[in-house]
Amino acid sequence: MYAERVVSGMRPTGALHLGHYHGVLLNWIKLQHEYPSLFFVADWHALTTQYDDPQHIHRNAMEMVVDWLAAGLDPNQATLFIQSRVPEHAELHLLLSMMTPLGWLERVPTYKDQQEKLSSKDLSTYGFLGYPLLQAADILIYRADRVPVGEDQIPHIEFAREIARRFNHLYGREPGFEDKAKEAVKKLGGKRARLYDELRTRFQQEGDREAVEQAHALLEEIQHLSVADRERLFGYLEGTGKMILAEPDALLTEASRMPGLDGAKMSKSYGNFIALREPADSVTKKVRSMPTDPARMRRTDPGDPQKCPVWQLHLIYSDDACRAWAQEGCRSAGIGCIECKQPIIDSILKEQGPMRERARYYQEDPNLVKNILADGCEKARDLARETMRDVREALGLDYS
Repeated sequence: MYAERVVSGMRPTGALHLGHYHGVLLNWIKLQHEYPSLFFVADWHALTTQYDDPQHIHRNAMEMVVDWLAAGLDPNQATLFIQSRVPEHAELHLLLSMMTPLGWLERVPTYKDQQEKLSSKDLSTYGFLGYPLLQAADILIYRADRVPVGEDQIPHIEFAREIARRFNHLYGREPGFEDKAKEAVKKLGGKRARLYDELRTRFQQEGDREAVEQAHALLEEIQHLSVADRERLFGYLEGTGKMILAEPDALLTEASRMPGLDGAKMSKSYGNFIALREPADSVTKKVRSMPTDPARMRRTDPGDPQKCPVWQLHLIYSDDACRAWAQEGCRSAGIGCIECKQPIIDSILKEQGPMRERARYYQEDPNLVKNILADGCEKARDLARETMRDVREALGLDYS
């Protein structure tokens, strides 16, 4: 068992758009108040497809983090850091690669899919083949038990679970485990140690699952235990060894409902996006220029909202009363298309207002972002070092 912890990352693509906000950031902002959360800039992952054009990664990373902060991620609530500044990610990736069957990597669904989508690039590289393993290392290094993903990313989480399972099976037999577990029991204190032993006996002799749950609750209450001792006690309770790597679970998130200006999914590559902090005059111009129902050639022609990209934005930004007004006005030709678009413009600008204010604070002093990331990297490294101590010991690489 491990403490509840959330981890997720994002490739540095530069300034983000409203699709990122509604599809990812709103969920991260919610999670940071519910779990200890780590969110990282996946700059090494960017190199898996941008290895021939890396010069923009640093600038894109900094712009993206400003957008995170502008959107509402709070460095006092969540740990924000740069993947490549925590070299333990790479060390764990390397060590896991020694025991990962090649066929597992080739079977990851996105491997061939991405090769086809990016056919203009030479992706016959080890880095591209191995990126699911690097992604697994990103998760396993923090012993995170919750990873917020969309449905399309579930195979990656299952892959990380399989890697953790294989590693624990091969190396999760800690030398002197039982003696170390008994020492950990003593650290509980007399009363709690006796209760733990009683619950352990009830489970191992009678198969009482309720005793396991009670013991888990007992251990979760104790704050002074080290991570290693806590793991030993969970393993000792159920008659197993110390589990080195936690098997993560997918925390399924809703797919983004954010449409682009043409009705297709909002994307930079489609050129149909509104940036998170896009200037107000540009937002107004883009929305006013949106295509509408082709049947409305003239102001007096009635239309069908279901055939209009503007209606999709009403579903995101308008309340029931405004949607009813837009539906009625469109079908009866009671309002024109420019008139129909104005509430959306107003809503987007209202949503962006606080973001622009928060961003200005960080833009005026770039050192604030650097300090937030430096602090986050140090916090992340502390957790990563703890995991790597156990991994090295399990592999016989502890030379201290």
